[in-house]
Formats: sequence, structure tokens, C-alpha cells
Amino acid sequence: MIKQYFHDLADHLAAQLQRGEDYTAWLAGERSDFVRFNHGKVRQAGEVSQLYLTLRLIQGQKHVSSQLTLAGRLDDDRGQLSAEVARLRTMLADVAADPHLLLNTAPQSGEHIEPSRLPAAEAIVDDVVNAANGFDFVGFLACGPVFNGFANSWGQRNWQEKASFSLDWSLYAGGDKAVKAGYAGTEWDRDAFRAKFDHAAAQLLLLQRPAKTIAPGSYRAYLTPGALAEVIGMLNWGGFSEKQLRSKRSSLIRLADGEQALNPMVSLLEHTAEGLAPAFQSEGFIKPAKVDLVREGRFAGSLISPRSAKEYGIAANGGNEGEIMESLQMAGGELAQARILAELGTGLYISNLWYLNFSDRMNCRLTGMTRFATFWVENGEIVAPLNVMRFDDSVYRMLGKNLEALTRERELLVETQTYGSRQTSSQLLPGALLSEMALVL
Repeated sequence: MIKQYFHDLADHLAAQLQRGEDYTAWLAGERSDFVRFNHGKVRQAGEVSQLYLTLRLIQGQKHVSSQLTLAGRLDDDRGQLSAEVARLRTMLADVAADPHLLLNTAPQSGEHIEPSRLPAAEAIVDDVVNAANGFDFVGFLACGPVFNGFANSWGQRNWQEKASFSLDWSLYAGGDKAVKAGYAGTEWDRDAFRAKFDHAAAQLLLLQRPAKTIAPGSYRAYLTPGALAEVIGMLNWGGFSEKQLRSKRSSLIRLADGEQALNPMVSLLEHTAEGLAPAFQSEGFIKPAKVDLVREGRFAGSLISPRSAKEYGIAANGGNEGEIMESLQMAGGELAQARILAELGTGLYISNLWYLNFSDRMNCRLTGMTRFATFWVENGEIVAPLNVMRFDDSVYRMLGKNLEALTRERELLVETQTYGSRQTSSQLLPGALLSEMALVL
């Protein structure tokens, strides 16, 4: 129904154009259930249905755009769009031609609609509340369908509709100690959730032990997928952006130039076909099923937006405006999850990192803090929770010569940020065992 509504709006927009004008339109919408938990009980629940349309009016190489909030009522929204086209037309005369504007004038229409496999939100809430009974549980659930559509005046129509969920939660131990965990996907598996919860509850008991403080230095370390996601996420600050690479501002410039390499175990790819993000971007270019970014430790490719393609005279590969990863996958390794502590031996078990930033961008050196359930491990057994430490280390070391193993199992991590709207970016990551990680404070 929403797809037809969007197509009707697209036809209406085409009818508003004057000679020499074109348009593109990007629709982002959702119908989401949001539930907040505190002390193991539901504290706030609600449903959000919203539709945002980004409209761009084009005349030659000139273009102006705006974003509108739609009511979802065709008659009302047609009137709003007519007025907005007229307003944008008055602005077009005052803007300069954009030499880097690249438009997809060869229609590539398509649609991908996945019927929801999620139970009712109430059923998920019941599972969460039952598990959380007796714990100081704080969490946030977001679930339901997300819609994306694209249309332009050349007749292209694209549509994606996919339902997903993300549950982000913490078990609070006291003071500055808590276990943070998450569960996300397109199917709710009660047993899988219960296993994750029980794992977090077991870590909560370990947090009751007296905390240990260690001296700065280099230690063996295991990064859970959640901790590794913070490291990989820093590479999304322009690391694989064609624009940033060309202007020598990418943190991965030395990897791209062949001066540095990661461990051969490391392979990264933007896997649109298996992600949650749509298979088309907001300017109507179709994304390939996957783009190799790092293959066996070597730089393999970048994300190229239409603007970079135009500026540098190369082919676009579906990169979005910011040329950032939206459906990242990292290849798994051979380390079985059950063997993590035994293979770690003595060192750090790090569940989460936060406050990351670059301490030396050109050498891809990061600094940040350990967070939540980070433990000191001796002879393959967790001995004590670890007080917060600061690390400062290079990705070329952590995922290079110091990378000993990657776990066979991988975890899907979905962006839980909901400011403005739910996000569709995701990471599918293994855990990483490091022979050394540098702690400085």
C-alpha cells in the first residue's frame, strides 16, 4: 500500500515539472514499535509511523533540494509537494551550476519486499520481561518494518521494505560496573535471546568480584564482536571513501598505497545483498551485491559516490553521499567460541570499547577506553573485573601482526541510533584474539 502511495506521489511530481526540469525523490519511512525497559519492567512503549521525502529539483547542472514530512494521505501530500516544487523553482535561479552533479538517467527500477518474520512486539516484550525478572535490567527495543523508495523523472522506481528488530540492553551490577549486550536481526529466536541473556547474567556474577587494576603496558587481549565493532567503526570515518583517499585524508591511505598491510586473515566487504540497507542509494544508483574493501589483508577497493565518480572520471559503485559502509561484513576465522578463554590464556577479555578517536589518523592509530564487562583472565579463567583503562594502538598492529585469530562465529550488530529515524546500517563481525594490545593509562 505504501509503495503504491509513493508511486502515486512520483507521478504527481512528474506532472508538476516545467520544460527543462527534472526531479529525484527519496522516501524514508518506518512503522516501528519502541519499548524502554528499566529495572526489568516496561517503562515506556509506543508506536511511530513516519514518512520523510527528500525532493530535489534539477535544471541542467543546477539543483536544489529539501526534506518534507509527509502525512501519508495522498490528497494532502500532493498539495504539499506542488507547493514545494514551486518554492524550489524560485531558488533554482539563484544557485550556480554544480560541476560534480551526476544523475542516473538510465532507469534501473526494482523492488525488494520481505514479508515480516517477526512476532508481535508484545511477544518479544514478554520474552524480555520474563528473562529480566529479578535483574536490574535497562534496555531499548525497536522493531517493525522500514521502507525506502526512490523515483525520478526518467521513470525509475525502486522500493525496499524489510522488517527487523534490535534490542540493546544492560545488566547493572553497581558503581561503574555493568554488562552491555545486544540482539538484532530479522527473525526473533527465543532460544538465541535466552542464550545471550544467560551469558550476560553469568558475566554479571563475575562483576561482583573485587575489581583489579593493572599497570599500563602491552597485554594479550580478546575483543568481542561488540568491541571490535568500535574499532572497525572508526574506519568508517572516511577510511574507505574515494574522496578521502584521493585527497590523502583517509586513515587508510597507507593501506591503499601499499605501504601497510593487515593480517591475511582480515577480509572486509560491503555486502549489500545480505545487509539491511536498501540495494539502491538516495541518488538512484544501484549498489552491487558486494564490494571488496580488504581482501586477505590488502586494500581491495573503495566506496565511490556519484559525486566522486563525476569529479574523478571513474565509475560509481553505489557509494552513498558520505561514502561510508552500511552493510559491512568481516570474514570469520577458525577459533571456536568455546575456546576463547583457553586460547587467551592470561590477558584481557574486552566486551566493549568507547570514546574512540584517532590519536594519529595517518597511521590509523586509535585511542579509547575499555567499558562495561572487561575482565582479567589468568590461565584461561576469568579472575576479576578490570577497572577502566585507556588504550592507544594502531589498527595496523591490532589487525596486523598482533592478530592471532578470529572466531568462527560472527555476530550481527545493527545500528541502534534512532534520532530522527531508525537506521539500517549493520556489521557482521567475529571476535578477535590479539597477542598484544597497548594500554597507556
